[in-house]
Amino acid sequence: MSFDLLVKNANLPDGRTHMDIACKGGRIEAVEAGITAEAGKVIEANGRLVSPPFVDSHFHMDATLSLGLPRMNRSGTLLEGIALWGELKEILTVDAVVERALKYCDLAVSQGLLAIRSHVDVCDDRLTGVKGLLEVRDRVKDYIDLQLVAFPQDGLFRAPNAEKNLLTALDMGVDIVGGIPHFERTMQDGARSVARLCEIAAERGLMVDMHCDESDDPLSRHIETLTFETQRLGLQGRVAGSHLTSMHSMDNYYVSKLLPLMAEAGVSAIANPLINICLQGRHDGYPKRRGMTRVPEMQAMGIPVGFGHDCVMDPWYSLGQADMLEVAAMAVHVGQLTSRDAMRAAFEAVTTVPAAIMHLQDYGLAPGCHADMVLLQATDTIEAIRMKPVRLAVIRRGRVIAETMPRVTALRIDGRPDMVDPASYAPREGGDPRS
Repeated sequence: MSFDLLVKNANLPDGRTHMDIACKGGRIEAVEAGITAEAGKVIEANGRLVSPPFVDSHFHMDATLSLGLPRMNRSGTLLEGIALWGELKEILTVDAVVERALKYCDLAVSQGLLAIRSHVDVCDDRLTGVKGLLEVRDRVKDYIDLQLVAFPQDGLFRAPNAEKNLLTALDMGVDIVGGIPHFERTMQDGARSVARLCEIAAERGLMVDMHCDESDDPLSRHIETLTFETQRLGLQGRVAGSHLTSMHSMDNYYVSKLLPLMAEAGVSAIANPLINICLQGRHDGYPKRRGMTRVPEMQAMGIPVGFGHDCVMDPWYSLGQADMLEVAAMAVHVGQLTSRDAMRAAFEAVTTVPAAIMHLQDYGLAPGCHADMVLLQATDTIEAIRMKPVRLAVIRRGRVIAETMPRVTALRIDGRPDMVDPASYAPREGGDPRS
């Protein structure tokens, strides 16, 4: 049998080594050692890691790459970012949204990021962002799976016409119902917004992804309401709570009640490590809270936890490069997720877990899955987080769509090697990494 593509001698995220991946017709046909069949293209992995594509389960593509427009966020706070975005919306054009989003998608592809869930603001009566990102979704569909969330950035009840605009956006083809209950004028309005938005999703058979409790206030508890509404409306497995930063400040007794409720309702969590630790704790002295939600505790309860990039060079975050391994590395550090198993789970939080949260079909490295994968200049998932390595090849439906040369450094030091390959510093199992 002849294949379109054969990747040889690959290490896989599940720990298997020296595996071959055979692809035909845009699908994976076989994953096993020693495949000898001919192929139109052969890629020699040489013992490097091949992963399914990276997945960003929380992003704001309508705002990306807009840093400095119309001014900078001087305080670095969430609320100033929202106010700044409100100023930018006044002058936003569809063409500008499309241009910046497509440019970001180019960067994402170069990083092996081939699935993104983006929230899009619906509180602009012109629905500029919605129109722009619907066009982008169609233009990138051959190389990026882009999901759109109808997001009432200024509050479902706080902003005039927000519900009308949200319903219009869903009618236009936006995929998912979003919300921001902690930005409503009162806690009661926040709870009402959760209920109403979940009802809309239930009526339309849609998923829900709600900004929840992006706050340092331990009494911001809208995730509890979201969990209740999930149960009441039969939305189990279709709901995600994003950010959940107030959980960082909640007392342990309340959290001991909350997490089992989330697990029972099948509610997923999406943390945004880079942005959460930058925006939260801004009003603290010392000790200063960092704000990222309780990732290991949720994972221990069986709650799916994905990581999102959230922002790249926009009113809320002035950094970023579409690198989900940078996101995972920050989560490892701020969450003290430094056991071997915890670091492997952090890699899954930017690949398989968000893919499941987003209900991506035929994702993975198994026969029958789409032939989508990334070859990295690293030997395993922990090394990938440590190094944030070069993506040597990015493959979509069995076709290489991006390539990068390996990162190596030539040394000019007497008595030392001529070249340094950072991937060669991987520790040997059970041995000294220096040996």
